Amino acid sequence: MTSSPAIQQGVENVQGGLGISVKSVSKYYGRGSQREQVLENLDLDVAAEKFVCLLGRSGCGKSTLLNLVAGLDNPSQGSISTGGRKVGVMFQEDNLFPWLTVGGNIELALKLSHVPRPERAARVADLLETVRLPGLEKLRPHEISGGMRQRVALAKTLAQECSVLLMDEPFGALDAFTREAMHDEIERIWAERRLTILFVTHDAREAVRLADRVIVMATSPGRIDTEIDITFDRPRRSDSAESAGLATELSNHIRRPLR
Repeated sequence: MTSSPAIQQGVENVQGGLGISVKSVSKYYGRGSQREQVLENLDLDVAAEKFVCLLGRSGCGKSTLLNLVAGLDNPSQGSISTGGRKVGVMFQEDNLFPWLTVGGNIELALKLSHVPRPERAARVADLLETVRLPGLEKLRPHEISGGMRQRVALAKTLAQECSVLLMDEPFGALDAFTREAMHDEIERIWAERRLTILFVTHDAREAVRLADRVIVMATSPGRIDTEIDITFDRPRRSDSAESAGLATELSNHIRRPLR
């Protein structure tokens, strides 16, 4: 990949400690002649409090890797550590219970995190303030927009008091305007809460807009192809000339013929 002034090839500085450590991880499904290798000997270190995006074609193993880091599945080989940090996961679907109110959905997450009942109402209000939906406790999911539902889903995840946040294309179903607004919100919350974020996307512009570092994955089987550090200043706009130029470079790299 041709280097540009905005990117630097190499390994991320991890002097602040590791938020996520993936060592020699491979993943297989099936057995014998039906065995399929999804990930191959993958190594990845994410420094604490950094925002890292996994970018690549469909089927390259991005979501599989995220599920392994989340502990939703186990690697066939290798090891994964988050250093004892609490991990939260957010998916493209908001996964809100339609029979509960907005406040009820968040309160359920607090209950599962063993927050005492007398503290929950204040915590719900605080979390809704964090995602800029104050006063919507009594509404039900069908009464609010898709972008608002994703903010509630984010509030549910933050209710777990996680310091590592895994996000699997959480804004993929949103329109462009709402997605840009959600980019602003997740960047603000990431900075305020000093989270470590691993974010899966197939959108190069989204990756450039959000990430400190972009991991480009190749497929058949899934492996790291290229790692770049994005060094130009925040806040960024995905439609700026600088962001768009780098996103085009990344997209062209991903679309090149597979070797």
